[in-house]
Amino acid sequence: MSGPRRVVLASTSKYRRALLERLGVAFEAIAPDCDEAAHPELAPLELARTLAREKATSLRLDDALVIGSDQVVDLDGEVLGKPHTASAAEAQLRRMAGRAHRLVTAVAVHDTRTGRILDAVDVHTMTMRPLDERQIAGYVAHDGPLDCAGSYLLERRGIALFDRVEADPETADDTAIIGLPVMKTLRLLRELGYDVLDVTS
Repeated sequence: MSGPRRVVLASTSKYRRALLERLGVAFEAIAPDCDEAAHPELAPLELARTLAREKATSLRLDDALVIGSDQVVDLDGEVLGKPHTASAAEAQLRRMAGRAHRLVTAVAVHDTRTGRILDAVDVHTMTMRPLDERQIAGYVAHDGPLDCAGSYLLERRGIALFDRVEADPETADDTAIIGLPVMKTLRLLRELGYDVLDVTS
């Protein structure tokens, strides 16, 4: 059963919005009411899942399918968040250069009509090439990845930072590395009765 349900992306991320826009269906983007620093005790995967669910349930809407998503960088069990400044971005890249880390992306969909909430998690292992100080500073100046966990934008020059990107065959969805696992999002929406192939434009 599909219908003209209201679809809401609980995010201000232009990257997630662009991914949903590819589908050609109507949706709204509304900032979630969620404290991303509220769970420092959680391991990276559980943190991403918890924040995705909190974002999806943070909007007080009567009849909507609300999508929440969160992405964290897991460097040997430590969460690397958004750097916010160029110096912090350079420091993060310095730590990751020549090493592998996990990029964990979670998505949750909340059906405010029924109260049901479903979620899914994506994991990619990212191996960054060795980088010198000039390359790190030049990259940060070029892409300005200050609002991105891990301090890189894979959809821009950030892809040049990596030697290898490996998907976990059980969890991976290529669009997740940009910020939202779209195939998983669509599967969750279908489970809640909304199939984009049944929505007329």
